[in-house]
Amino acid sequence: MSAPQDQVHDHLPRRLWWVLAALTFAWGFNWTAMKVALGEVAPWTFRTFCLGFGSAVLFAALRAGGQPLAVPRGQWGRLAMLAFFNITCWNMLVAFGVALIPSGRAAILAYTMPVWAIPLSVWLLGERVTGRKLAGLALGVIALALLLGESLASLGAAPLGSLMVLGAALTWALGTVLQKRFPLRMPAGPYTAWIMLLGGVPIFLGMLLFEDLARLRGVSLQAWSGVLYNVLVSFAFAHWAWIKIATSVPVSVFAISMLIIPVIGVLSGMAFLGERPSLAEAAALFLVLGALATVIRPQAR
Repeated sequence: MSAPQDQVHDHLPRRLWWVLAALTFAWGFNWTAMKVALGEVAPWTFRTFCLGFGSAVLFAALRAGGQPLAVPRGQWGRLAMLAFFNITCWNMLVAFGVALIPSGRAAILAYTMPVWAIPLSVWLLGERVTGRKLAGLALGVIALALLLGESLASLGAAPLGSLMVLGAALTWALGTVLQKRFPLRMPAGPYTAWIMLLGGVPIFLGMLLFEDLARLRGVSLQAWSGVLYNVLVSFAFAHWAWIKIATSVPVSVFAISMLIIPVIGVLSGMAFLGERPSLAEAAALFLVLGALATVIRPQAR
């Protein structure tokens, strides 16, 4: 799934900058779209639409492009494991969590993933941690401490929402590391489509068990627009972009690169939902920008 020569990069290669930029805006604005959609569409139903139709769009695009879709023999179990952590756990924990807390705060908490991913990559993958990576991680940890400190100061509000989103960050980190530890020799496109489809199966069953589809008759056009954005942009495209970066560079570089996304998430929440970040959230945004700078440029030889 990942090319061996790509693993020598200790920074984000220039050829992937456009992928990161597109992913940043796609997932950054998605926190607002998701907040709007979840205001009217129940979580299990919302994620079923996202994963079901998102994978269908991606499969159709791959088929039209003539790409092979077959899963290598003996790889279905590995594929299901990666889909469970990267898709099922992440999507449902975020969906329930973002309904309880502001979208900007959820975005920042979700992208504390490097705090968990970098130690896991050292332990399970034996990745080398340079001084620049440690500096980036330190900035991320300080940002997390600021946010958690503010959350603990207002435990009466919605601690469960923050804990769910943090749990999502942990499962995403573990799934990303396992993706490197147990790679599948598949192109990024078919691999993305399959994990979205497999990861959506438990969510589809949850929708049938726990939710009433009759509620969809009262959903507004604005909420359906949020669902459509998720299907076409956040899932069909952005999940491909995420796999492309995650399988091309070390986990530590990928994880710190993702920290730019909550910056757009907070700004979109301010622009479209009227959210106003606190002083701690604003400081956290500057810290994650500093963390990103540690992996964008190659280290001087």
